[in-house]
Amino acid sequence: MNPSLSIYDNLGGAEGVRAIIEAFYPRVYKDPLLSPLFPKDMEPVKEKQYMFLSQFFGGPSLFSDAYGHPMLRARHMKFPVTEERAEAWLSCMAGALTDTGIEEPLRSIILNRLSGPAHHFVNTP
Repeated sequence: MNPSLSIYDNLGGAEGVRAIIEAFYPRVYKDPLLSPLFPKDMEPVKEKQYMFLSQFFGGPSLFSDAYGHPMLRARHMKFPVTEERAEAWLSCMAGALTDTGIEEPLRSIILNRLSGPAHHFVNTP
């Protein structure tokens, strides 16, 4: 890991982010807590997540360019997000990072960065 580069660049740019997304969503769709929250067609969800994570990790502002300000909490309010679901989401991401060979300390940096938003979306006890 090069600390002078963005997370996006440390991941290898677009290719690295895409690899994480490809490893992540099959885990999400198999998770009994998370799968009911997602549409059957995984492709549009994967593309939006790719656009968002690219931007969130310091790459191009793909999501904002296409959809405006992310407003993540507002966009997730229609879904019953519990602490348990937030942790399941993070667990799926941790598995995807492992599957794609992301090593420490980058792995922990990414999970820490995603932990705040994941728990910020919690809207159901």
